[in-house]
Amino acid sequence: MRLTVVSAGLSTPSSTRLLGDRLAQSITDELSARDHDLSTEVVELRELAGDIASHLVTGFPPPRLSAAIDMVTNADGLAVVTPVFAASYSGLFKSFFDVIDPDALTGKPVLIAATGGTARHSLVLEHAVRPLFAYLRAVVVPTAVFAASEDWGSGGDAYTGALPGRVRRAGTEIAALMAARPVGDGPEDDIAVLERGLADLRFD
Repeated sequence: MRLTVVSAGLSTPSSTRLLGDRLAQSITDELSARDHDLSTEVVELRELAGDIASHLVTGFPPPRLSAAIDMVTNADGLAVVTPVFAASYSGLFKSFFDVIDPDALTGKPVLIAATGGTARHSLVLEHAVRPLFAYLRAVVVPTAVFAASEDWGSGGDAYTGALPGRVRRAGTEIAALMAARPVGDGPEDDIAVLERGLADLRFD
């Protein structure tokens, strides 16, 4: 099975990439427990910014961008992570998914995540990121993961839980969907995939 992590972080090191790596490890651990082997690829959008702009203008993707698009469209599941800018996803994040065929993500399991300076931005996942992937007819897992500055190393609280717990729960959800999705067949009905995958969820 193949997982592709899309990170829209702009700095090095990046908390956005760090969150993506933690999500990938959680998914790997869960699928391993289900006797599935997983290979993980990472698409760093900051390295493709010029190529994305060129494609938007010319309509032709440069080779590096074309390879990144193939990683996304051929993956069995996606973990996508964006920093929050102006109360929404970053322009780079949106532009990348603008150059992908609108039908390419149909039925694909997607875990959405974001990073920001304060927890006040956490609803960006529900009012901006989730609708984007619903429009693309992807199957978005119920748990979205937001990491504010104070979440790193924090124990969380009674309502939100610690960041590691949210990462683990989201990883369990997408692993169930990936394991339930037929390999090599065309995209199934989104609701059928979601219902079967969620029925198989198990939490420790």
